[in-house]
Amino acid sequence: MTTTTRGERKERTRRALLDAALELSDAETFAALSLRQVTREVGIVPTAFYRHFSSLEDLGMALVEESMASLRSMLRDVRRGDPELDRVIDRSLDVLVEHVHAQRAHIGFIARERAAGPPAVREEIRDQIERFEAELAADIARLPGAADWTDADLRVLANLVVTSVVATAEQLISSPDAETAIVARARTQLRMVLVGALHWTSRT
Repeated sequence: MTTTTRGERKERTRRALLDAALELSDAETFAALSLRQVTREVGIVPTAFYRHFSSLEDLGMALVEESMASLRSMLRDVRRGDPELDRVIDRSLDVLVEHVHAQRAHIGFIARERAAGPPAVREEIRDQIERFEAELAADIARLPGAADWTDADLRVLANLVVTSVVATAEQLISSPDAETAIVARARTQLRMVLVGALHWTSRT
């Protein structure tokens, strides 16, 4: 007979709350959800919710971190592999598509809540995007021709790339039948931005 520990049961309930909120928010905005709706879906009393999250916004922030952190990690691994620019772009887009397929509900959540979510959730999305940009800027600085760039210029280029990646993910969610065209367009955009940028002379 297999027994579960208290910690395992707690983690299972926490996971169930995250999954319930994700599913319920697909039909309406996260801001419209009530704590009672989420706990009823999981089968626990509302007061038990606070053993796992301090508020619904705290739960929403956890959903954002869960999806964005894993995508950042996967793309970071790609950039630290083969340094050939075209292959980095191609592999990054492959990883993005794989992530959207595997985490469609999470990406859809971020796409919806980035503009219309509760303040704390929108702020967490902005923070995650800024971390993405900071990591990318540090990696760009190691590319040939970018070693003498200013921090400001590195962040400008990182912002252009991350903006394109986020927009591509949102397009893949909203228009799944157009995936091939969306990825082809994103590949062209990224090549134009990065190839052109590496001829840039940064001025202090």
